[in-house]
Amino acid sequence: MLRSIWNSRSAMNAQQEKLDCISNNIANINTVGYKKEDVDFQDLMYETLRRVGYPTNPDGINTINGTGVKTTNWISDTSQGSVRETGLRTDMAIDGSGFFRVTLPNGTPAYERSGNFSIDASGNLVDADGNKLEVNLTPEGTALFNSGTVFKDDNFTVDTKGRIYMNVGNNTILYGKINVYNVIGQDSMRSIGDNLFVPQDGAQMVLNDGADVLQGYLEQSNVDLGQEITDMILAQRSFELASKGLTTADEMWGLINSMRR
Repeated sequence: MLRSIWNSRSAMNAQQEKLDCISNNIANINTVGYKKEDVDFQDLMYETLRRVGYPTNPDGINTINGTGVKTTNWISDTSQGSVRETGLRTDMAIDGSGFFRVTLPNGTPAYERSGNFSIDASGNLVDADGNKLEVNLTPEGTALFNSGTVFKDDNFTVDTKGRIYMNVGNNTILYGKINVYNVIGQDSMRSIGDNLFVPQDGAQMVLNDGADVLQGYLEQSNVDLGQEITDMILAQRSFELASKGLTTADEMWGLINSMRR
């Protein structure tokens, strides 16, 4: 009886976390570059009753009982979402796999797919939270930056390989390059919130020259609303089933207590 109650409670907790994950996906369906998250289920420890004093079934085989279920860590689906044209020079989308690299306020790097950048007061390309986009400057670009020539809304273009060309007077100068990074290994990126990711311990980031950078475009969320609604209905029904099992166990305990009186 106690094991049945424990199994029902663990199943309810797992389905509740699944519902939390689905709710988060639906809430971010219009978030630029958002990557849907999912959770899987795994069994908790199984226990065999092969101990002195425990009954066996009629065939003499000891029963194996499970101790419930739990969810795994949330896993991000990094597949590409649809791309929408905006016409803004500061908007970038990655066509292919990979991430932009940005620098957080504490100086550590992070990675993201959302490319709705803007230009801050210092003339740097930054994301919606003010994290600076990594731009590898050429020697000419470094000289321009040191002379006070920075990004403006109309003085630069980016080609599909991420190369930035700065318009200076009547000249077009190769200013730098926006790199795209890939991670080695599946499920090697960990979300830290705000659409940002960092590599899991030991995972390596490498340059990806096969992806294209599309200026004037934004990648949309890869959340499929229809699939999320379907998953939500299944999770709710599973939660209700586990809840009924818990209610039945409570009723049986009540019956036993009344018999003892």
